[in-house]
Amino acid sequence: MDHGHPLTASTRTLSASALREKLSRLAPSSPLRPVAALQASIDFAPTKIPRRRRLQTMAVAAWSTLLVNSIFLFLILCSIPALWPFLAIYVAWIHNDKSPEHGTRLSPWFRSLKVWKYFADYYPASCECDLPADRPYVFGYHPHGSGAMATFATEATGFSLAFSGIQPHLLTLTNNFNVPLYREIIMALGISGVSKRSCSNILKRGAGQAIVIVVGGAAESLSARPGTADLTLRRRLGFIKIAIQHGADLVPVFSFGENDIYEQMPNEKGTTLHGIQKKFQCMFGFTLPLFHGRGLLNYNLGLMPYRRRIVSVIGRPIHVQQCDKPSIEEVTRVQTLYIEELTRIWNTYKDEFAKTRTRELSIID
Repeated sequence: MDHGHPLTASTRTLSASALREKLSRLAPSSPLRPVAALQASIDFAPTKIPRRRRLQTMAVAAWSTLLVNSIFLFLILCSIPALWPFLAIYVAWIHNDKSPEHGTRLSPWFRSLKVWKYFADYYPASCECDLPADRPYVFGYHPHGSGAMATFATEATGFSLAFSGIQPHLLTLTNNFNVPLYREIIMALGISGVSKRSCSNILKRGAGQAIVIVVGGAAESLSARPGTADLTLRRRLGFIKIAIQHGADLVPVFSFGENDIYEQMPNEKGTTLHGIQKKFQCMFGFTLPLFHGRGLLNYNLGLMPYRRRIVSVIGRPIHVQQCDKPSIEEVTRVQTLYIEELTRIWNTYKDEFAKTRTRELSIID
Protein backbone atom coordinates (compact mmCIF):
# COMPACT_ATOMS: atom_id res chain seq x y z
CA MET A 1 0.00 0.00 0.00
CA ASP A 2 1.22 3.51 -0.83
CA HIS A 3 1.02 5.46 2.48
CA GLY A 4 1.15 8.75 0.53
CA HIS A 5 -2.31 8.08 -0.98
CA PRO A 6 -4.73 6.62 1.57
CA LEU A 7 -7.37 4.18 0.34
CA THR A 8 -10.81 5.86 0.20
CA ALA A 9 -14.31 4.46 -0.33
CA SER A 10 -14.28 5.65 -3.93
CA THR A 11 -10.99 3.95 -4.70
CA ARG A 12 -12.27 0.80 -3.02
CA THR A 13 -15.36 0.92 -5.25
CA LEU A 14 -13.24 1.53 -8.33
CA SER A 15 -10.90 -1.30 -7.48
CA ALA A 16 -13.77 -3.69 -6.92
CA SER A 17 -15.34 -2.74 -10.24
CA ALA A 18 -12.05 -3.18 -12.06
CA LEU A 19 -11.56 -6.53 -10.40
CA ARG A 20 -15.00 -7.74 -11.45
CA GLU A 21 -14.31 -6.59 -15.00
CA LYS A 22 -11.02 -8.49 -15.14
CA LEU A 23 -12.57 -11.63 -13.69
CA SER A 24 -15.43 -11.49 -16.17
CA ARG A 25 -12.90 -11.62 -18.98
CA LEU A 26 -11.25 -14.70 -17.52
CA ALA A 27 -14.32 -16.64 -16.34
CA PRO A 28 -17.35 -17.80 -18.35
CA SER A 29 -20.24 -15.33 -18.38
CA SER A 30 -22.62 -18.03 -17.17
CA PRO A 31 -21.97 -20.58 -14.37
CA LEU A 32 -23.84 -23.17 -16.45
CA ARG A 33 -21.37 -22.96 -19.33
CA PRO A 34 -18.81 -25.44 -17.87
CA VAL A 35 -21.63 -27.93 -17.27
CA ALA A 36 -22.88 -27.45 -20.80
CA ALA A 37 -19.36 -27.89 -22.14
CA LEU A 38 -18.97 -31.12 -20.17
CA GLN A 39 -22.29 -32.42 -21.44
CA ALA A 40 -21.29 -31.56 -25.00
CA SER A 41 -18.06 -33.55 -24.62
CA ILE A 42 -19.84 -36.67 -23.36
CA ASP A 43 -21.19 -38.99 -26.03
CA PHE A 44 -24.42 -40.11 -24.40
CA ALA A 45 -26.06 -43.34 -25.49
CA PRO A 46 -29.38 -42.96 -27.32
CA THR A 47 -32.53 -43.82 -25.42
CA LYS A 48 -33.67 -46.36 -27.97
CA ILE A 49 -31.22 -49.25 -27.84
CA PRO A 50 -32.14 -52.91 -28.36
CA ARG A 51 -32.91 -54.73 -25.13
CA ARG A 52 -30.25 -57.34 -25.86
CA ARG A 53 -27.51 -54.68 -25.98
CA ARG A 54 -28.74 -53.26 -22.67
CA LEU A 55 -28.53 -56.71 -21.11
CA GLN A 56 -25.00 -57.16 -22.48
CA THR A 57 -23.94 -53.87 -20.93
CA MET A 58 -25.52 -54.78 -17.59
CA ALA A 59 -23.80 -58.17 -17.58
CA VAL A 60 -20.39 -56.55 -18.08
CA ALA A 61 -21.17 -53.91 -15.44
CA ALA A 62 -22.22 -56.61 -12.96
CA TRP A 63 -19.00 -58.56 -13.49
CA SER A 64 -16.83 -55.42 -13.34
CA THR A 65 -18.28 -54.48 -9.95
CA LEU A 66 -18.68 -58.00 -8.55
CA LEU A 67 -15.71 -57.83 -6.19
CA VAL A 68 -16.79 -54.51 -4.66
CA ASN A 69 -20.43 -55.56 -4.46
CA SER A 70 -19.49 -58.83 -2.74
CA ILE A 71 -17.56 -56.96 -0.06
CA PHE A 72 -20.40 -54.46 0.37
CA LEU A 73 -23.00 -57.23 0.70
CA PHE A 74 -20.87 -59.08 3.24
CA LEU A 75 -20.52 -55.91 5.33
CA ILE A 76 -24.30 -55.49 5.28
CA LEU A 77 -24.69 -59.06 6.51
CA CYS A 78 -22.18 -58.32 9.26
CA SER A 79 -24.43 -55.50 10.49
CA ILE A 80 -27.11 -58.06 11.42
CA PRO A 81 -26.21 -59.50 14.89
CA ALA A 82 -28.36 -62.60 14.37
CA LEU A 83 -26.06 -63.67 11.54
CA TRP A 84 -22.77 -63.27 13.41
CA PRO A 85 -22.42 -66.92 14.50
CA PHE A 86 -22.98 -68.12 10.92
CA LEU A 87 -20.64 -65.51 9.46
CA ALA A 88 -17.94 -66.43 11.98
CA ILE A 89 -18.20 -70.09 10.93
CA TYR A 90 -18.12 -69.05 7.26
CA VAL A 91 -14.99 -66.91 7.69
CA ALA A 92 -13.25 -69.71 9.61
CA TRP A 93 -14.21 -72.15 6.85
CA ILE A 94 -12.78 -69.81 4.19
CA HIS A 95 -9.38 -69.87 5.83
CA ASN A 96 -9.38 -73.68 5.94
CA ASP A 97 -10.98 -74.37 2.56
CA LYS A 98 -8.50 -75.89 0.10
CA SER A 99 -10.85 -75.92 -2.88
CA PRO A 100 -9.06 -73.06 -4.69
CA GLU A 101 -5.94 -75.22 -4.81
CA HIS A 102 -7.77 -78.16 -6.39
CA GLY A 103 -10.33 -76.59 -8.71
CA THR A 104 -13.02 -78.91 -7.36
CA ARG A 105 -15.96 -76.48 -7.16
CA LEU A 106 -16.57 -76.00 -10.89
CA SER A 107 -20.28 -75.96 -11.74
CA PRO A 108 -21.21 -76.70 -15.39
CA TRP A 109 -24.69 -75.33 -14.70
CA PHE A 110 -23.36 -72.01 -13.39
CA ARG A 111 -20.89 -71.68 -16.27
CA SER A 112 -23.78 -72.11 -18.71
CA LEU A 113 -26.05 -69.38 -17.34
CA LYS A 114 -27.38 -67.03 -20.01
CA VAL A 115 -25.85 -64.00 -18.29
CA TRP A 116 -22.40 -65.18 -19.42
CA LYS A 117 -23.62 -65.27 -23.01
CA TYR A 118 -24.62 -61.63 -22.67
CA PHE A 119 -21.21 -60.94 -21.15
CA ALA A 120 -19.35 -62.52 -24.08
CA ASP A 121 -21.59 -60.95 -26.73
CA TYR A 122 -20.74 -57.48 -25.41
CA TYR A 123 -17.32 -57.75 -27.05
CA PRO A 124 -17.91 -60.45 -28.57
CA ALA A 125 -15.29 -63.16 -28.06
CA SER A 126 -14.63 -66.30 -30.08
CA CYS A 127 -12.04 -69.05 -30.37
CA GLU A 128 -10.85 -71.73 -32.74
CA CYS A 129 -8.66 -74.86 -32.77
CA ASP A 130 -8.93 -78.65 -32.31
CA LEU A 131 -7.51 -80.31 -29.21
CA PRO A 132 -7.88 -83.98 -28.24
CA ALA A 133 -8.87 -84.74 -24.64
CA ASP A 134 -6.29 -87.50 -24.18
CA ARG A 135 -3.77 -85.38 -22.29
CA PRO A 136 -3.56 -82.42 -19.86
CA TYR A 137 -2.99 -78.89 -21.15
CA VAL A 138 -1.43 -75.62 -20.07
CA PHE A 139 -2.95 -72.66 -21.93
CA GLY A 140 -0.89 -69.47 -21.98
CA TYR A 141 -3.15 -66.45 -22.49
CA HIS A 142 -1.90 -63.20 -24.07
CA PRO A 143 -2.30 -60.31 -23.53
CA HIS A 144 -3.67 -59.63 -20.06
CA GLY A 145 -7.42 -58.94 -20.23
CA SER A 146 -11.09 -59.90 -19.97
CA GLY A 147 -11.33 -62.27 -22.92
CA ALA A 148 -9.92 -65.11 -20.82
CA MET A 149 -12.96 -64.88 -18.56
CA ALA A 150 -15.44 -65.18 -21.44
CA THR A 151 -13.56 -67.94 -23.25
CA PHE A 152 -12.33 -70.19 -20.45
CA ALA A 153 -14.45 -69.47 -17.35
CA THR A 154 -17.87 -69.71 -19.01
CA GLU A 155 -19.61 -71.64 -21.76
CA ALA A 156 -20.56 -68.41 -23.53
CA THR A 157 -18.29 -69.16 -26.49
CA GLY A 158 -19.09 -72.88 -26.50
CA PHE A 159 -15.79 -74.15 -25.09
CA SER A 160 -17.12 -77.57 -24.05
CA LEU A 161 -18.71 -78.08 -27.46
CA ALA A 162 -15.53 -77.12 -29.29
CA PHE A 163 -13.22 -79.08 -26.98
CA SER A 164 -15.22 -82.00 -25.66
CA GLY A 165 -13.70 -83.67 -22.62
CA ILE A 166 -11.41 -80.76 -21.67
CA GLN A 167 -12.11 -79.04 -18.35
CA PRO A 168 -10.47 -75.58 -18.20
CA HIS A 169 -9.48 -73.80 -15.00
CA LEU A 170 -8.67 -70.12 -15.36
CA LEU A 171 -6.12 -69.15 -12.71
CA THR A 172 -6.13 -65.95 -10.66
CA LEU A 173 -4.43 -64.46 -7.60
CA THR A 174 -4.92 -66.55 -4.47
CA ASN A 175 -5.90 -63.41 -2.52
CA ASN A 176 -9.17 -63.31 -4.45
CA PHE A 177 -10.28 -66.43 -2.60
CA ASN A 178 -10.12 -64.58 0.71
CA VAL A 179 -13.03 -62.34 -0.31
CA PRO A 180 -16.32 -63.72 1.08
CA LEU A 181 -19.10 -64.49 -1.41
CA TYR A 182 -16.95 -63.41 -4.37
CA ARG A 183 -14.83 -66.55 -3.96
CA GLU A 184 -17.88 -68.80 -4.25
CA ILE A 185 -18.85 -67.28 -7.58
CA ILE A 186 -15.41 -67.51 -9.20
CA MET A 187 -14.91 -71.07 -7.95
CA ALA A 188 -18.24 -72.09 -9.50
CA LEU A 189 -16.80 -70.79 -12.78
CA GLY A 190 -13.86 -73.16 -12.39
CA ILE A 191 -11.41 -70.39 -11.50
CA SER A 192 -8.58 -71.54 -9.24
CA GLY A 193 -5.50 -70.11 -7.54
CA VAL A 194 -2.39 -69.48 -9.61
CA SER A 195 0.00 -71.01 -7.07
CA LYS A 196 2.37 -73.80 -8.07
CA ARG A 197 0.51 -76.22 -5.80
CA SER A 198 -2.81 -75.41 -7.46
CA CYS A 199 -1.35 -75.98 -10.94
CA SER A 200 0.09 -79.33 -9.90
CA ASN A 201 -3.08 -80.54 -8.17
CA ILE A 202 -5.19 -79.88 -11.26
CA LEU A 203 -2.76 -81.30 -13.83
CA LYS A 204 -2.16 -84.43 -11.73
CA ARG A 205 -5.72 -85.51 -12.48
CA GLY A 206 -4.50 -86.40 -15.95
CA ALA A 207 -6.13 -86.35 -19.37
CA GLY A 208 -8.61 -83.59 -20.13
CA GLN A 209 -7.54 -81.30 -17.29
CA ALA A 210 -6.36 -77.84 -18.31
CA ILE A 211 -5.11 -74.71 -16.58
CA VAL A 212 -5.21 -71.27 -18.16
CA ILE A 213 -2.47 -68.86 -17.09
CA VAL A 214 -2.51 -65.18 -18.02
CA VAL A 215 1.25 -65.18 -18.47
CA GLY A 216 1.96 -61.44 -18.55
CA GLY A 217 0.00 -60.76 -15.37
CA ALA A 218 0.02 -57.37 -13.69
CA ALA A 219 3.25 -56.23 -15.34
CA GLU A 220 1.75 -56.66 -18.80
CA SER A 221 -1.38 -54.69 -17.94
CA LEU A 222 0.74 -51.57 -17.42
CA SER A 223 1.81 -51.59 -21.09
CA ALA A 224 -1.67 -52.32 -22.50
CA ARG A 225 -2.74 -49.62 -24.96
CA PRO A 226 -5.05 -49.62 -27.99
CA GLY A 227 -3.36 -50.70 -31.19
CA THR A 228 -0.43 -52.38 -29.44
CA ALA A 229 0.57 -55.93 -28.53
CA ASP A 230 3.45 -55.65 -26.07
CA LEU A 231 3.83 -58.95 -24.22
CA THR A 232 5.65 -59.71 -20.97
CA LEU A 233 6.91 -63.21 -21.70
CA ARG A 234 10.67 -63.56 -22.14
CA ARG A 235 11.45 -64.18 -18.47
CA ARG A 236 8.23 -66.04 -17.67
CA LEU A 237 9.47 -69.65 -17.59
CA GLY A 238 7.50 -71.04 -14.64
CA PHE A 239 4.42 -72.09 -16.63
CA ILE A 240 6.62 -73.88 -19.18
CA LYS A 241 8.43 -75.76 -16.44
CA ILE A 242 5.13 -76.84 -14.89
CA ALA A 243 3.92 -78.13 -18.27
CA ILE A 244 7.07 -80.22 -18.73
CA GLN A 245 6.93 -81.61 -15.19
CA HIS A 246 3.37 -82.87 -15.77
CA GLY A 247 3.71 -83.84 -19.42
CA ALA A 248 1.04 -81.28 -20.37
CA ASP A 249 0.93 -79.85 -23.88
CA LEU A 250 1.50 -76.11 -24.06
CA VAL A 251 -1.11 -74.12 -25.97
CA PRO A 252 -0.52 -70.43 -26.78
CA VAL A 253 -3.62 -68.24 -26.98
CA PHE A 254 -3.58 -64.74 -28.45
CA SER A 255 -6.58 -62.50 -27.88
CA PHE A 256 -6.94 -59.86 -30.58
CA GLY A 257 -8.59 -56.62 -29.47
CA GLU A 258 -7.86 -57.21 -25.80
CA ASN A 259 -5.85 -54.00 -25.43
CA ASP A 260 -8.46 -51.90 -27.24
CA ILE A 261 -11.19 -52.01 -24.60
CA TYR A 262 -9.57 -49.38 -22.33
CA GLU A 263 -7.54 -46.18 -22.62
CA GLN A 264 -4.68 -45.86 -20.14
CA MET A 265 -2.96 -42.80 -18.74
CA PRO A 266 0.63 -42.23 -19.97
CA ASN A 267 2.87 -44.34 -17.73
CA GLU A 268 5.97 -45.12 -19.77
CA LYS A 269 9.03 -46.50 -18.00
CA GLY A 270 10.86 -43.77 -16.15
CA THR A 271 7.75 -41.78 -15.27
CA THR A 272 6.69 -41.19 -11.68
CA LEU A 273 3.37 -42.95 -12.27
CA HIS A 274 5.09 -46.08 -13.61
CA GLY A 275 7.42 -46.15 -10.60
CA ILE A 276 4.50 -45.91 -8.17
CA GLN A 277 2.61 -48.68 -9.98
CA LYS A 278 5.64 -50.99 -9.92
CA LYS A 279 6.17 -50.41 -6.20
CA PHE A 280 2.50 -51.15 -5.58
CA GLN A 281 2.90 -54.37 -7.56
CA CYS A 282 5.93 -55.44 -5.53
CA MET A 283 4.08 -54.82 -2.26
CA PHE A 284 0.70 -56.39 -3.04
CA GLY A 285 1.32 -58.77 -5.96
CA PHE A 286 -0.97 -56.86 -8.33
CA THR A 287 -1.15 -53.36 -9.73
CA LEU A 288 -3.78 -50.76 -10.55
CA PRO A 289 -3.54 -49.34 -14.06
CA LEU A 290 -5.09 -45.87 -14.31
CA PHE A 291 -7.53 -46.35 -17.15
CA HIS A 292 -10.83 -45.11 -18.44
CA GLY A 293 -13.47 -46.44 -20.77
CA ARG A 294 -17.18 -45.77 -21.07
CA GLY A 295 -20.13 -45.54 -18.70
CA LEU A 296 -23.51 -47.21 -18.46
CA LEU A 297 -25.25 -44.35 -20.28
CA ASN A 298 -22.43 -42.88 -22.37
CA TYR A 299 -19.72 -44.05 -24.73
CA ASN A 300 -16.62 -42.12 -23.65
CA LEU A 301 -16.57 -41.48 -19.88
CA GLY A 302 -16.47 -44.16 -17.20
CA LEU A 303 -14.73 -47.31 -16.01
CA MET A 304 -16.55 -49.88 -18.11
CA PRO A 305 -14.72 -51.40 -21.10
CA TYR A 306 -15.48 -50.13 -24.57
CA ARG A 307 -17.61 -52.37 -26.72
CA ARG A 308 -14.82 -53.67 -28.95
CA ARG A 309 -14.47 -57.03 -30.68
CA ILE A 310 -12.24 -59.58 -28.95
CA VAL A 311 -11.18 -62.71 -30.81
CA SER A 312 -9.25 -65.34 -28.86
CA VAL A 313 -7.28 -67.57 -31.21
CA ILE A 314 -6.14 -70.86 -29.69
CA GLY A 315 -2.92 -72.00 -31.35
CA ARG A 316 -1.46 -75.39 -32.12
CA PRO A 317 -0.39 -77.41 -29.07
CA ILE A 318 3.31 -77.82 -28.37
CA HIS A 319 3.96 -81.37 -27.25
CA VAL A 320 6.47 -81.78 -24.41
CA GLN A 321 8.20 -84.79 -22.89
CA GLN A 322 7.45 -85.29 -19.21
CA CYS A 323 10.45 -84.61 -16.95
CA ASP A 324 10.42 -84.03 -13.20
CA LYS A 325 13.51 -81.80 -13.29
CA PRO A 326 13.82 -80.20 -16.73
CA SER A 327 17.08 -78.42 -17.53
CA ILE A 328 17.13 -74.73 -18.32
CA GLU A 329 18.15 -75.64 -21.86
CA GLU A 330 15.01 -77.75 -22.32
CA VAL A 331 12.79 -75.06 -20.84
CA THR A 332 14.36 -72.46 -23.14
CA ARG A 333 13.94 -74.74 -26.16
CA VAL A 334 10.24 -75.19 -25.46
CA GLN A 335 9.85 -71.45 -24.86
CA THR A 336 11.35 -70.78 -28.30
CA LEU A 337 8.75 -73.08 -29.90
CA TYR A 338 6.04 -71.39 -27.86
CA ILE A 339 7.04 -67.91 -29.00
CA GLU A 340 7.26 -69.09 -32.60
CA GLU A 341 3.69 -70.40 -32.45
CA LEU A 342 2.47 -67.22 -30.78
CA THR A 343 4.15 -65.18 -33.52
CA ARG A 344 2.57 -67.39 -36.18
CA ILE A 345 -0.89 -66.69 -34.72
CA TRP A 346 -0.22 -62.95 -34.85
CA ASN A 347 1.09 -62.95 -38.41
CA THR A 348 -1.78 -65.15 -39.61
CA TYR A 349 -4.66 -63.14 -38.15
CA LYS A 350 -3.36 -59.60 -37.62
CA ASP A 351 -4.70 -58.25 -40.92
CA GLU A 352 -8.14 -59.63 -40.08
CA PHE A 353 -8.46 -58.94 -36.35
CA ALA A 354 -5.87 -56.17 -35.71
CA LYS A 355 -6.53 -53.78 -38.57
CA THR A 356 -6.13 -50.70 -36.36
CA ARG A 357 -2.76 -51.75 -34.89
CA THR A 358 -0.15 -49.04 -34.52
CA ARG A 359 2.79 -51.43 -34.35
CA GLU A 360 3.59 -55.13 -34.57
CA LEU A 361 3.71 -57.80 -31.87
CA SER A 362 6.56 -57.14 -29.45
CA ILE A 363 7.93 -59.15 -26.52
CA ILE A 364 9.18 -56.44 -24.21
CA ASP A 365 10.33 -58.47 -21.22
